[in-house]
Amino acid sequence: MNKTLPKQLVEQFYFEVWNKADESTAHKILTEDFIFRGSLGEEKVGIDGFIDYMRSIHKALGDYECIIEDLIVTENRVAAQMVFKGIHQNSFLGYEPTQKRVQWNGAAFFTIQNQEISELWVLGDIDAIKTQLNND
Repeated sequence: MNKTLPKQLVEQFYFEVWNKADESTAHKILTEDFIFRGSLGEEKVGIDGFIDYMRSIHKALGDYECIIEDLIVTENRVAAQMVFKGIHQNSFLGYEPTQKRVQWNGAAFFTIQNQEISELWVLGDIDAIKTQLNND
């Protein structure tokens, strides 16, 4: 059996799960009781709760993409410096669609257990998104 390294799990999480909205991969790499704390103040427990959140972000932001800028990896923890971007195509943060391209920076902190992601806490620069959506 091949051992999946924490770095590979995080890359798979962003490149396949988030960027491609691949729900089957989410079920393969997340624990059943996965805890997700997002920048938007949401906390989801379980894979299905996270998938609902992911769907809502993809609905609000077309061409949504997560870009890993840097990773710091230990045996069971990963910290990622991130860039998030998309096209504001549906209601988001209380703003009606603007069709603007938005981009913001963030950090993500992962906990790995038994070669699966068990917890994720994301801190994103929400003020940067609001500033972009407020500018005419």
